Amino acid sequence: MNKRISKLFGAMILAGVASHSFAADTIKIGIAGPKTGAVAQYGDMQFSGAKMAIEQINAKGGVDGKMLEAVEYDDACDPKQAVAVANKVVNDGVKFVVGHLCSSSTQPASDIYEDEGIVMVTPAATSPDITARGYKMIFRTIGLDSAQGPTAGNYIADYVKPKIVAVIHDKQQYGEGIATAVKKTLEGKNVKVAVFEGINAGDKDFSSLIAKLKQANVDFVYYGGYHPELGLILRQAQEKGLNAKFMGPEGVGNDSISQIAQKASEGLLVTLPKSFDQDPANIALVKAFKDAKQDPSGPFVFPSYSAVEVIADGITAAKSEDPAKVAAAIHAGTFKTPTGELSFDAKGDLKDFKFVVYQWHFGAPKTEAKPQ
Repeated sequence: MNKRISKLFGAMILAGVASHSFAADTIKIGIAGPKTGAVAQYGDMQFSGAKMAIEQINAKGGVDGKMLEAVEYDDACDPKQAVAVANKVVNDGVKFVVGHLCSSSTQPASDIYEDEGIVMVTPAATSPDITARGYKMIFRTIGLDSAQGPTAGNYIADYVKPKIVAVIHDKQQYGEGIATAVKKTLEGKNVKVAVFEGINAGDKDFSSLIAKLKQANVDFVYYGGYHPELGLILRQAQEKGLNAKFMGPEGVGNDSISQIAQKASEGLLVTLPKSFDQDPANIALVKAFKDAKQDPSGPFVFPSYSAVEVIADGITAAKSEDPAKVAAAIHAGTFKTPTGELSFDAKGDLKDFKFVVYQWHFGAPKTEAKPQ
């Protein structure tokens, strides 16, 4: 009996060692964003970009001989669900996260990651509030609304030169934040904003809003928010005879807006990250996406790929998987990625990121708006 117990105990120890060895052979990278919900298409960009990076890094031998392992989480772009996801990340022992996507989800999740010592790199959340709190573990591979707003506002004032402007938003952190930045820029250039108000995310009927815009003789509308609402606003505005040009942030810049608005999406102005899929340096990577039957042109695909590379190179630079040491290495380093050479300031924001103004086309690829 004693021998049997001894053998059983030995087997349990060996099993524990084997389990530990297996776990130690991979570095888990959490990917947290919307797999479901109204903006799941943006989540598709995030997940495809991050997983492609993990696949290609592993194909080259991984990070210091260890394979990266993707662990996917769906926050549905909902702040409460994002908090639940962040807590699950902690419980799962994941130390590195690419995400979240929506600013309203990223901010509460980032509180948990900072407290728990988890490195988070968002490829999509643009609200300045996320990195304004002096956190050490939080980074992003995209620009801020405080830069995107002026890019849009200056373009409107300098090149579009409308007579009467309306700035509308969806009352959410991202949408209202970018709309406020645009309004501030316009007013700084002596462009009067005749209408500034919010709609409710999820609304379907915008008759009263359009009637108000028509009554004010608005000829230009900036919208802060996501594509589902703007697509409906565009279509209904055309149906009701509102003759105004529209503009929005990267949250509206995907093919779904054309599906919703149809021909009313033609000529929409959108601020987006540079089209990294058009960079000759990324030809091989673009081919890899297309071979996998994935679209490399979405605004968050390449920033998500770069987020994984920053984490992987940060681990290598730190010579450690300790998140605090990796975060310090990311702050101190410069990283060569498909979105350029990236370096970060003390807040975790990119030191140099430029948004580009594009013109949307119905049934055809977007084009860079002229002039810039």
